[in-house]
Amino acid sequence: MSGNTATGFRPKLWVPGDWNALFGFGTNILVNILVLTGLLRFVLKMPDALVFGRILPALGLMLFLSTGYYAFLAWNLARRTGRSDVCALPSGISVPHMFVVTFVVMLPIKLATNDPVQAWEAGLTWVFVQSFVLMFGGLVGPYLRAITPRAALLGSLAGISITFISMSPAAQVFNTPIIGVVCFAVILANWFGGVRYFGGVPGGLVAIALGTLIAWVSTAFGLGYGDLSVGKLVTSVANFGFSVPLPAFHYTFDGFRYLGIILVTAIPFGIYDLIEALDNVESAAAAGDSFATIRVLSADGAISLVGCLMGNPFINAVYIGHPGWKAMGGRIGYSAMTGIIVLVLTWFGIIAVISALIPVVAILPILLYIGMLIGSQAFQESPHRHAPAIVLALLPQLAAWGKTQVDNALAAAGTNAAAVGVGKLASVGVLYDGLATLGGGATLAGIILGAMTVFIIDRAFEKAAAFALAGTILSFFGFIHGAEGIGINSAPTVSVSYLGVAGILFYCARYAQFHPVVAEVHGATAEAD
Repeated sequence: MSGNTATGFRPKLWVPGDWNALFGFGTNILVNILVLTGLLRFVLKMPDALVFGRILPALGLMLFLSTGYYAFLAWNLARRTGRSDVCALPSGISVPHMFVVTFVVMLPIKLATNDPVQAWEAGLTWVFVQSFVLMFGGLVGPYLRAITPRAALLGSLAGISITFISMSPAAQVFNTPIIGVVCFAVILANWFGGVRYFGGVPGGLVAIALGTLIAWVSTAFGLGYGDLSVGKLVTSVANFGFSVPLPAFHYTFDGFRYLGIILVTAIPFGIYDLIEALDNVESAAAAGDSFATIRVLSADGAISLVGCLMGNPFINAVYIGHPGWKAMGGRIGYSAMTGIIVLVLTWFGIIAVISALIPVVAILPILLYIGMLIGSQAFQESPHRHAPAIVLALLPQLAAWGKTQVDNALAAAGTNAAAVGVGKLASVGVLYDGLATLGGGATLAGIILGAMTVFIIDRAFEKAAAFALAGTILSFFGFIHGAEGIGINSAPTVSVSYLGVAGILFYCARYAQFHPVVAEVHGATAEAD
């Protein structure tokens, strides 16, 4: 490898496969930007001048810096190793945090003050605090990754991919099947089936173009698939203009008046980002590209810090999906080019026009594809014997997603679980308290449960006990299984349970007798003493 570097190997900045990854990853980013634009305008009722003149330009700068940095890391790895197949880590707005900062931080302040600027300030401060959690996490992240089994990391990640990434797009795809299902078939045929479309046009572009065509033709005939209209398109042109990000230092520090509200979520979600980034770095390593964890985590924190100081209340994160973009042929250029395109779209007010032109349901099948790929990777890239651990690592995310669905349904009916009564819910099979406990801190909980199971399968009982002890501490402070969030003695019965598990596992490590080990041999199994 060093010989390739010594001879001056220079990786290509663009290869044909980057086109596929650009349209896939680029549309993923576009969907997220369109969603957060809708949250700002229609949930928080922020004026267009603030959304298109301040927030989106700062967001564009953050994404430009992020995608450019990860393209550089990929170029550097390719140069050092002499490999031409290195794929850049995908990055962008953290989707779970996008909803948390909107509904948990900014919306309550907007409702209390009726001032969108104060809500914006609180969002900036929230990102400011999280940025430092991430940068500190860069120091300890490599050690956590080294001691945590791959099946636990990828299993927890698969839980996210199945629930929070795949389920909503899948539902929307089948809610408007004449667009969604057709576009999904176009993508599957190209990205899984290897079908080449006319002139080598990327499958993602074909799907979006076909979905847009169906939507506008149906609109012309009064069917209205895709919720598009000429009036909305004409109105959107009013947001054209050139806006560059401006420093928002004093807005960020003014938001510290809401620090009590902010810390309740900023610290635990900063830790969530840390764990998710570890998962995604491990996912990339499983696909053949090993990046330094400390560089990834520190960059996420530093780039998010720049973004909030320029006016962006959404945090940056390394994305799930690296193996998917690599499988499409993406290498280095797709990441950097995505950042450049986003910069143009956000600085010139084009996002409003795109949101009025392209139906979101034509883009969502791409997210569903990524969810399928990442969910399957956990099983493909881990030893077969660890499959039960992966399934267990999935469960906290499923519980968290299920609780979210219950909460949203009850809220739509003007009530909540407490008002209805958890007993009544349990009588019809909705075990609300169990979902809340299992799903608390789902990403970290999945890793703890998965790691314990991996080490039990491998008969490394002392290591399994160590993770059980970690579960005791984390649940005691509410980082996992704490339905009410972080605090002292947040989940006492769970903490005691994990402590009991640790005791049993330590006993097994010292005194238990075992059956012969069942070892994997080329996909089959064989007994060994």
